[in-house]
Amino acid sequence: MTETFRHSGEYHQQQSSAPVPPGGTQGAFPPPPAYAPEAPQGPAPARRRRAKGPVALLAAVAIAAAAVGGGTAFAVQTLTDRDNGSSATSTDVVPTSKKGTVAGVAEAVGPSIVEISASTGQGKSTGSGVILKSNGEIITNNHVVSGATSVKVRTSDGKTYDAEVVGTDSKKDLALIQLKNASGLKPATLGNSGNVKVGDEVVAIGSPEGLTGTVTSGIISALDRDVTVSTGEGQQQPQNPEGGWPFEFGGQQFNGDTGSSKTTYKALQTDASLNPGNSGGALIDMNGNIIGINSAMYSPSSSGQGSGESASGSVGLGFAIPVDTVKNDLSTLRSGSKT
Repeated sequence: MTETFRHSGEYHQQQSSAPVPPGGTQGAFPPPPAYAPEAPQGPAPARRRRAKGPVALLAAVAIAAAAVGGGTAFAVQTLTDRDNGSSATSTDVVPTSKKGTVAGVAEAVGPSIVEISASTGQGKSTGSGVILKSNGEIITNNHVVSGATSVKVRTSDGKTYDAEVVGTDSKKDLALIQLKNASGLKPATLGNSGNVKVGDEVVAIGSPEGLTGTVTSGIISALDRDVTVSTGEGQQQPQNPEGGWPFEFGGQQFNGDTGSSKTTYKALQTDASLNPGNSGGALIDMNGNIIGINSAMYSPSSSGQGSGESASGSVGLGFAIPVDTVKNDLSTLRSGSKT
């Protein structure tokens, strides 16, 4: 908001209508006007009562600041604490002094990422999740909790909570879980994956191999990759004894057999290092917005090509479910749908 301020002396003074004193250069009173001046109606215009100079400037600046402050308060209320402290949408989470740095993103978003341990009939699987609400609503991958008989979650401050599965969507490999007796957690900020471009810098946070809060970075290396993953229907995770994520890409199977029940989605591809345990964690832009949920990685050790390459690990080909897909699915997951 801008205003133009006049400096002292820029307001023109009215000519005096007082008579010339006796002895002046005219030597006499001027003749009276032909009619009486019209009396002013109502109070004098406000501008004639304005303080001049620095006082006027300070008053106007105070008014402007109040208006900006009110607008800011409205914006903050709109972006936060909606629906029980739910996640905001597309804003700058990283402080200005640390904007554009991996350290800044990690510091700002790390408290919103959790480690998930799911017990199944075949053992335990470890994954990650993203906090959506301060009361412990968390989004993760369906394959992290598929077939789970119990779910435990550890937050970044080391606290452990029991959790229950609220809703699942195996076709999109998404699941919503709710912590029990949780409050005061820090929700993440959901961005817009439709704005993501190849070459954009990103940060991944998760719990690979149970290493809670691990941070890696890279770029978006491709968009709209067709990735086929197991839906987990009729089977339990993990399928691969090495802890891999079963999925197909380019007509080949990786990280174990996907089984007969599978689904394909369009994914963001990144070269940020992803490993087993990152599944369900966050892919984040440099402003601190979540742009994807990490869901699969390429590992040549299980490509089935007999290459003899040694064990698992990231080779710079990771895939994430776009956050726009997540946002579109949230109402269904929150309704308790389990498909």
